[in-house]
Amino acid sequence: MSAALEMVNHLAAAGDFDHNAKTTLVGNVASIGYGLAAIGPGVGVGIIFGNGTQALARQPEAAGLIRTNQMMGFAFCEALALIGIVMGFVYK
Repeated sequence: MSAALEMVNHLAAAGDFDHNAKTTLVGNVASIGYGLAAIGPGVGVGIIFGNGTQALARQPEAAGLIRTNQMMGFAFCEALALIGIVMGFVYK
């Protein structure tokens, strides 16, 4: 993110840059960063439910425990995604 800000400041100092576009560029970089960061929790949720489905197929009698563990893992993965979107607003 600091490299993008350095580029914006360099262009602004050169005079070939619209100062109103500075906030737009930083906001766009934050959106792209969050989009890339959301890949991790997405993969994590897929792994959790894929392995949970396999576990249910192998041991149907343990369904309650498996589902409980699935929901806990899902909540932790989604918490990472929510923290990622909040950080885009906190650190501007």
